[in-house]
Amino acid sequence: MRKTLSLLALVAGVVAAPAAQADITIGFVTSLSGNGSSIGIPYGRGINAAYEYKKTINGETIRLIQLDDGSDPSAATRNARKLVEEEKVDLLIGTATAPSTIAMAAVASELKVPMIAVSPIGKLPETPEQWVVSVPQPASLLVKIVADRMKRDGMKNIGYIGFSDAWGDLVYNGAKAAETAGDIKIQTNERYARTDTSVTAQILKVLAARPDAVLDGGSGTQGALPLLSLADRGFKGNTYGTVALVNPDFVNVGGKAADGIQVSAGPVIVAEQLPDEHFAKKIALDFRAVYQKTHNIPTTDGFSAYSFDAWLIFANAAERALKTAKPGTAEFHTALRDAILSTKELPGVHAVYNFKPGSVTGVDERSLVVVRLSGGAWKYAP
Repeated sequence: MRKTLSLLALVAGVVAAPAAQADITIGFVTSLSGNGSSIGIPYGRGINAAYEYKKTINGETIRLIQLDDGSDPSAATRNARKLVEEEKVDLLIGTATAPSTIAMAAVASELKVPMIAVSPIGKLPETPEQWVVSVPQPASLLVKIVADRMKRDGMKNIGYIGFSDAWGDLVYNGAKAAETAGDIKIQTNERYARTDTSVTAQILKVLAARPDAVLDGGSGTQGALPLLSLADRGFKGNTYGTVALVNPDFVNVGGKAADGIQVSAGPVIVAEQLPDEHFAKKIALDFRAVYQKTHNIPTTDGFSAYSFDAWLIFANAAERALKTAKPGTAEFHTALRDAILSTKELPGVHAVYNFKPGSVTGVDERSLVVVRLSGGAWKYAP
């Protein structure tokens, strides 16, 4: 699990630049095993594509090291510390689950190395200086867009079921914020563990509230469990979720039970269906092309695209940071951190990014569209 791997050797079989030739060192952590692997593996493939897309910055080569955290926050902590203290990385990127990402963020803040999170972390670590930003759309925004769609669909009373961890909390809190705005009424707060194989008891409580619709606060493969249980009990209402469900394993496991679910997601999910003038269309199609070239398969998820956007943010900031400091130094870490926090109107495949000190996220409503699962494929639902 703690084995250091060249990124491209991991999935694509191509070795990245040797350490002796590398000038900028990036540490990437994801979940290649454990209950977060269904989304952790796409994150790894996304960083592969990102590396192929841009291997050098201002003539400086990049060394990329990847570690597997096994979906365990303790392992994520150890990995982050190893990357900073032993490998002397200039930037951390990771990881696949919210609890592990929060653990990594604490290490980045303690050791004063910038980090770009590819999973939502909700809030910043309580430290004097900010070292962490997050790529994904925050749960509050994800749920706001979903709540707007629920309102348009005439859905008022909503049953909620989600993970019994930080991600489940983020989605639930977003739903409660939408409730405060008067858009929907949350009737239940049922939870289940990522390792559970059944949610029958929780779904019976959700159905007892007689909801118009159900909001699924899960992700990946395990996110299909509530929908399968709802279908088994003949639920005919609408179902909704977030981009965390845009994953081929979710689609395969959910099958017909998942058909019709509407989720808020980054525009990259339906890149070819977007209007030509949409900010994400060109860069998203470029991402798909390099992903196909790297892995010889098409991308069918949103997680790999978060890794790609993290790389775009890093590359954009590094171009500016290199003008004032050399990689491998504390001065470069600070310059890179400051450059990331001053990112303005940077288009990615998920969003247009604008960061500032004191805010962990840098996206707005432009970062989201609503998509519907139909016949096993995600369709743009403007």
